[in-house]
Amino acid sequence: MARSSKQKMKLLYLLKILTERTDENHCLSAQELIEELSRYDIKAERKSIYDDISCLLDFGYDIVCVRQRVGGGYYLAEREFELPELKLLVDAVQSSRFITQKKSKELIAKIERLGSPYDAKKLQRQVLVAGRIKAENESIYYIIDKIHNAIQEDTPIVFTYMEWNADKELQPRRSGQLYQVSPLSLTWKDENYYLIAYDAGEEKIKHFRVDKMRQIKAVSNKKRQGIKEFEELDIVAYVNTTFGMFGGEKETVTLLLPGAMTGIMIDRFGKENVDIRKREKDMISVRIKITVSGQFYGWLTGLGNRVSILSPENVKNDYKEYLQGILQNYNRE
Repeated sequence: MARSSKQKMKLLYLLKILTERTDENHCLSAQELIEELSRYDIKAERKSIYDDISCLLDFGYDIVCVRQRVGGGYYLAEREFELPELKLLVDAVQSSRFITQKKSKELIAKIERLGSPYDAKKLQRQVLVAGRIKAENESIYYIIDKIHNAIQEDTPIVFTYMEWNADKELQPRRSGQLYQVSPLSLTWKDENYYLIAYDAGEEKIKHFRVDKMRQIKAVSNKKRQGIKEFEELDIVAYVNTTFGMFGGEKETVTLLLPGAMTGIMIDRFGKENVDIRKREKDMISVRIKITVSGQFYGWLTGLGNRVSILSPENVKNDYKEYLQGILQNYNRE
């Protein structure tokens, strides 16, 4: 690039230097800015620096001048993100199971560039990705993008759905037969992304782990179905009452438990989704609408013998069989 062409870009390079090299604890004097610009083969004089800083201020950049003999100069004060906000973003990326370890490092490196280089060092101390359980599907980001596009374009999608075998290999479910559904929404649960979709063949709303979807394609000649069913669905209640996002039959279940465990119920299902009634001896009954599955029974078992199912009778009996099945594994020994 010719010197004259670079000279026209002086203002951009000056902003780049202020962004990458300064913060409230690190200023650059006019002379130091001149020297930094020379690294890009750009000539500058002290007066032109003052004029350029004034121009950037007029445009809206928050550049502060520190007037002191030693350590004085200019620094870029306000950035798009503050350090605590960047730390939150780093924590979210590193703790997300669906983001692979390789992609986590790439995203965190990009987040570091949103702050000053001195902030980046503080962010690096936050990075504890190694050893975390992370997804292995590097293409999940493109799958999410395709799902969003299908929703915006109002088209169904087809895909292959995978599952693990005993050899720790992912293999297609249903012998590789394609699933066709109408995508309705994406949701986040238990550190995983799920697609909420309408299955026209079964006439019901279902969900799928996004990281287990492969070969996703839009069915461009058809329109999505299940929009009305989705609008009538309380998505928050659906996610909170579907344990581990495992499918099952919807039931209205009444539990008996100590009043001291009220918070456990509200934390799990939400205040608006539980009907709580006081009983004798500091006990309460809690009425909830849930998806009954082994995951629900496992959660219930984890609460110990202080919680019992009052109704319906079929769920109570199923739970007894669930517990007896566990005991039988040990009785055989």
